[in-house]
Amino acid sequence: MAREFKLPDVGEGVAEGEIVSWLVEEGDTVSEDQPVAEVETDKAVVEVPAPVNGTVRRLHFEAGDVVPVGDVIVTFDVEGEAAEAADESAGEEATEEPESASKSATEKASTRTFAPPSVRRLARELDVDLDSVEGTGPSGRVTEGDVRAAAEGHATEPQDEPPDEVRSAVEPVGEQAADYTEGGAGGQEPAGREKTLAAPATRGLAKELGVDIDDVPASEERDGEAFVTAEAVQAYAEGGDAAQGGATASAPDREFVEGGETTQPYRGVRRSIGEQMAESKYTAPHVTHHDTAVIDDLVATRAKLKERAAEQDVKLTYLPFVLKAVVAGLEEYPILNSELREEAGEIALKQDYNVGIAVATDHGLMVPVVKHVDQKSILEIAEEVNELAAKARDRSISREEMQGGTFTITNFGAVGGEYATPIINYPETAILGLGGIDERPVAEDGEVRAAQTLPLSLSIDHRVIDGAEAARFTNYVMERLTDPELLLLE
Repeated sequence: MAREFKLPDVGEGVAEGEIVSWLVEEGDTVSEDQPVAEVETDKAVVEVPAPVNGTVRRLHFEAGDVVPVGDVIVTFDVEGEAAEAADESAGEEATEEPESASKSATEKASTRTFAPPSVRRLARELDVDLDSVEGTGPSGRVTEGDVRAAAEGHATEPQDEPPDEVRSAVEPVGEQAADYTEGGAGGQEPAGREKTLAAPATRGLAKELGVDIDDVPASEERDGEAFVTAEAVQAYAEGGDAAQGGATASAPDREFVEGGETTQPYRGVRRSIGEQMAESKYTAPHVTHHDTAVIDDLVATRAKLKERAAEQDVKLTYLPFVLKAVVAGLEEYPILNSELREEAGEIALKQDYNVGIAVATDHGLMVPVVKHVDQKSILEIAEEVNELAAKARDRSISREEMQGGTFTITNFGAVGGEYATPIINYPETAILGLGGIDERPVAEDGEVRAAQTLPLSLSIDHRVIDGAEAARFTNYVMERLTDPELLLLE
């Protein structure tokens, strides 16, 4: 008997989902709870499992289609029910086959391979049979490294002669490079000057192209010296007549190829991020308070504890220390751990200290939440942060793991930069941005010295939090980052 399977609600309030990929084809036998599709919601990619044992009769959508929750996406021929129908016309002999199929389905279910959607995609791209890969992740979960290792193992066996091909593809590049530096670009005579005037950017371009700037024909003179432009350097490197600049009347006009544009869909995680940012920015009046913590002692403490943490297989970064300092500040200044409920006319001061960590992924910004930070040790926090960040990046994180936050930290300094204006993770009322930890000049007791510093950017909802409170909170956090022994009292 055919069973129509509708797209279930794969998350709270989700109205639709995009079929990222099908994990089965029409005619495939499936077992109950076997993933049949990857569906992207506004938060993450989730696997949709089959509701029955049976055979895929029809897939109703193509990969890339956006499907409303409740629409039929698969039609199954249900195992057992189909056999009963056949039984009526075929007689007694039809009873053994369903048992065999059932046994096969059971065996398949018992050997199910666990892997996040991104790893499944990688396996398909590298033509790796995921079921043949031994997972090294938690509970035997197959990781990206497992798949790549399996792919490399397959690739090295049948290919006996790739080195020669590789070498032949590399050598001509070296020869061309030699032409630029020894014989002059494109056959032009090197100018061979002793002194050449040029902008720093032009000299950088020449260095990048492997061109001696004294060999480039000058475009003009300045103060009686040859002056070379970036265009002249580029033309000399390419061997074109443009090296003569505007002095060559017969030089052809340079032709530029129009780039046009490409488009990508604005939906899924990207649209969710955009809508969330817009709602926050245009609802809560933002004010950002900037300051810098001197953290020489924190750097030393973390260096001392790093090896101890590694012995317990925990990667210890600075973030767990910051979380502990922030929660200490939230306990002292609870207004920053709050939510404004306008319709109810009240400000809720949260008693839980659940800190969201903004994580940049290939699919956009995600904010997993470390819950009850006040009740956990620094090592426990470090372990949980690492696990949640990894899940966010491979999109195996659950919706529950990104909910319930009361305050958020964003570490843009990991990419680069000192200060920013973080947008509050609405309806929270504050977010702390961390700049890059680096050695910077600090004035102390009338002298300037180099010190390890951490720039901080605290954005607040000014309807709820005053600037003075933001400054006091930041001072409290900075005091604990500057003197990390104070965290032992928390």
